[in-house]
Amino acid sequence: MKLTLPRYDQAPVLVVGDVMLDRYWHGGTSRISPEAPVPVVRVEQIEDRPGGAANVALNIAALGAQAMLVGVTGADEAAESLDTRLRGAGVDTHFQRLPGQPTIVKLRVMSRHQQLLRMDFEESFATDGEALLQQVEALLEGVRVLVLSDYGKGALQNHQALIRAARDRGIPVLADPKGRDFSIYRGASLITPNLHEFEAIVGQCADESDLVAKGAALMRELELGALLVTRGEQGMTLLRPEHAPLHLPARAREVFDVTGAGDTVISTLAASLAAGEELPQAVALANLAASIVVGKLGTAVISVPELRRAVQREEGSGRGVLGLEQLLSAIEDARAHGEKIVFTNGCFDILHAGHVTYLEQARAQGDRLIVAINDDASVSRLKGPGRPINSVDRRMAVLAGLGAVDWVVSFSEDTPERLLAQVRPDVLVKGGDYGIDQVVGAEIVQAYGGEVRVLGLVENSSTTAIVEKIRSK
Repeated sequence: MKLTLPRYDQAPVLVVGDVMLDRYWHGGTSRISPEAPVPVVRVEQIEDRPGGAANVALNIAALGAQAMLVGVTGADEAAESLDTRLRGAGVDTHFQRLPGQPTIVKLRVMSRHQQLLRMDFEESFATDGEALLQQVEALLEGVRVLVLSDYGKGALQNHQALIRAARDRGIPVLADPKGRDFSIYRGASLITPNLHEFEAIVGQCADESDLVAKGAALMRELELGALLVTRGEQGMTLLRPEHAPLHLPARAREVFDVTGAGDTVISTLAASLAAGEELPQAVALANLAASIVVGKLGTAVISVPELRRAVQREEGSGRGVLGLEQLLSAIEDARAHGEKIVFTNGCFDILHAGHVTYLEQARAQGDRLIVAINDDASVSRLKGPGRPINSVDRRMAVLAGLGAVDWVVSFSEDTPERLLAQVRPDVLVKGGDYGIDQVVGAEIVQAYGGEVRVLGLVENSSTTAIVEKIRSK
């Protein structure tokens, strides 16, 4: 399955559900309390993060998608903190504020990146379901995906009315379910229970085939469009009627904290589907996103550069031979990480010591080196009949094996000017004994503020001379 990062900036998503505030008290601990056998934490920092449905919306906004959020809070300081942080991140908030009821707050006491204690401040909300439905209906125009983020705290009391409102408008509905009654999600396009939640409904699954069979039965019973079971270290399983099961392995290299991983999954799914991805590709992106977020502490979001880099690792485009689309994506990610892009080009027909030294010098001009090479037809036009000695795929493979080279790409024209205009490197490097004004593409790079540098070539190293020496023998 080929993965690419979709245009999230064209993906409006509406999230409805239980919003809460995740509050962290950070501090050091060096002694045990004389009052009880518990550590004493000297609180040095207080941190507030949106949680629950608010974290889902925050994740969607972090991917660059348009996120709208409908939820229920109290009329208190915690609600103001939530609203301020969400709006600051670009989330369009619509809270039903209930005086006399507290906003849900989960307080975690942290010391040296370890959670010592969690305290929950919550009461089940007496939500005005009809008013919430009207809020949602007013916002559905133009929305491409509706997410029901259900934590069982009382914000969602009319699931079926919300699902019908979206489906009547042709909008898919994704639900992150809670509780032991999944019938309230009947007709949803997709639900995303974890394995524990799934087995609480269908019974324990003896093996994978049992999971698939019970999942298929649940989809038929609830008229679901699809079912995604998240299975922790066993990855994810996507089930769809009349499709083979799709099992995706877990990608996490190190699990640090699983808090909010489910929020990341459904938010990435929703944003990807809203951006036009097919469901299997959207699930694969969500799986990669989850692998990133479990390596972070507490409720966290992932950024587009983080997800793009994970996609590149998955597609093998961290280094090596790339197509133009892959190259442009890799460059965008490198720039997001503050890396300087260096570009050079040539035929590189028979690689010799002069080439290796030159490419090492070119790589030293920045953080990433792109080597663009002429394809076979353009080499023949430039060098004459009988050239190239090595085909373009072999020349690219040899260059990609050099430690100094990050990415190799080919071009079909006699000069790389069109490619330069698309890549827009920070530094254009050429080897030779001529002036900067003689470097092909120099004016393109200088026009947008890039640099052009000429490096010397190693003497007595020439592909043409090597070819002639072989021919003479």
